[in-house]
Amino acid sequence: MTDDLVNVRYIVRDVDTSIAFYTDAFGFEVRSSAAPAFADIVRGNLRLLLSGPLSSGGRALPDGSVPAPGGWNRLHFVVDDIGTEIDRLRALGVQFRSDVVTGPGGSQVVLDDPSGNPIELFEPARH
Repeated sequence: MTDDLVNVRYIVRDVDTSIAFYTDAFGFEVRSSAAPAFADIVRGNLRLLLSGPLSSGGRALPDGSVPAPGGWNRLHFVVDDIGTEIDRLRALGVQFRSDVVTGPGGSQVVLDDPSGNPIELFEPARH
């Protein structure tokens, strides 16, 4: 199978809200939509599968557990200027999970998509 896309599935509460968020805030494009159950959107070689409660990916597992948004696994976007990106996203009403944390490798901040899935913005240190 030859596919140049990297696929990531996110469980979301509302597919249409998630489509709007990712297209407006991060420049994703809709590849296909079966909202309200499912959509797949792309940015470069990243294919993000948005699975709502009505999708097969959102159904209860055999042990009865139900997939839910959130956690700490996250998309990681490298940015040139973290401060500019934070200002741009705050203007869109995006909520941040943390303040900027700076370490030897660079600076990072974590924000939430509309379903509570985390996204990290990372600005590498300039050496």
